[in-house]
Amino acid sequence: MATPDISRLKIERGAPAQVQGQRFKRRRWIKIAVVVIVIGVGGKVAMGQFGGKASVETVTVAQTYPAQSYTLLNATGYVVAQRKAALSSKATGRLEWLGVLEGSKVKKDEVIARLENRDVSASLGLAQANIKVAQANLEQGQAELLDAQANFKRTAELLNQKFITASAYDTAQARLNKAKANISGYNAGIAAARANAQSAQVALDQTVIRAPFDGVILTKSANVGDNITPFSSAADSKGAVVTIADMDTLEVEADVSESNLSKIRVDQPTEILLDAFPELHLAGTVSRMVPTMDRSKATLLVKVRFIDRDPRVLPDMSAKVAFLSKAVPPEDKQAVTAVQATALATRDGKTVVFVVDGDKVRQVAVTQGRKIGELVELKGVKPGDKLVMSPDAKLHDGAPVNLAKK
Repeated sequence: MATPDISRLKIERGAPAQVQGQRFKRRRWIKIAVVVIVIGVGGKVAMGQFGGKASVETVTVAQTYPAQSYTLLNATGYVVAQRKAALSSKATGRLEWLGVLEGSKVKKDEVIARLENRDVSASLGLAQANIKVAQANLEQGQAELLDAQANFKRTAELLNQKFITASAYDTAQARLNKAKANISGYNAGIAAARANAQSAQVALDQTVIRAPFDGVILTKSANVGDNITPFSSAADSKGAVVTIADMDTLEVEADVSESNLSKIRVDQPTEILLDAFPELHLAGTVSRMVPTMDRSKATLLVKVRFIDRDPRVLPDMSAKVAFLSKAVPPEDKQAVTAVQATALATRDGKTVVFVVDGDKVRQVAVTQGRKIGELVELKGVKPGDKLVMSPDAKLHDGAPVNLAKK
């Protein structure tokens, strides 16, 4: 076997030094790049702090009511009418006339609707005619009574003169007694006829639907031509014709948690806010508390009566009730301008705020008022203004700013 020639195999002694040099150069360039980046970022930061726009957070000036400081508890509920009725008729028949629409205002005993009543009206006419018949019978009986009385008087005189027998006298006496008895029967007949007429009148009145109290028509459930059957569920028939509510008895029913019942009492002052009219704040008072708990929700139903009334309040509106520690005085019923206390700053001994105006801030002197919850009453700014929150001591009037993204 031939021996291999290894004379041409050599080790390059200078290679490691060359590789190390290349690595050193690469590391040096990396360090230079890092330094350049750091300097650039630092420059941008420095520009942002000293020569650029400061990044600030803002709060918005709002309108609030001082009554919030009296609030012990808030609850939600709905407006309901304490006096409300679904009107129908005890009679069964076809609706012949309907004189109201939704929203119609009616007075007590005003006719709202009428059922077809010709048959009942005819029965009433017959009963009234029977009264006249009974009265005519009474008049005839009274005439017979007068004749019997006169005949008895003559018979008594003839008996005294012995011109007639005793049996003739007895016959005259019997006739008189019969005439008197007939008068009692005729009077009873008149009473019975009048009772029948009254019954027919009641039946006729039951075909007429009247308002039981002053109120407003909420819903209309039937139309002219519908069959009204209040005491049955016959097909294609209606029960109630209209629903009426007394708007003077509107109140709010609110559910109060069992754990907060210690904060509620009867006659406690409240403030009612309607979701439909957020600017409307109405005074109220706790009228009563239903003496039973709702086991499923662990709440008690509290009924709040309106003290301040507004024609825009309607049944079934959503409402919020603030239970107050005391009644709101007149001066606290108006909304005031307020903002979070963190927006306030002091410059030259004065209380100021910084209003964001475009990309700059405007220093505004304000007058600080009372504290309302977490807000502070301010004068000198208007609702909707955006103020710098927690302004830096270096922030000054006219300084450019950027709004921080939340």
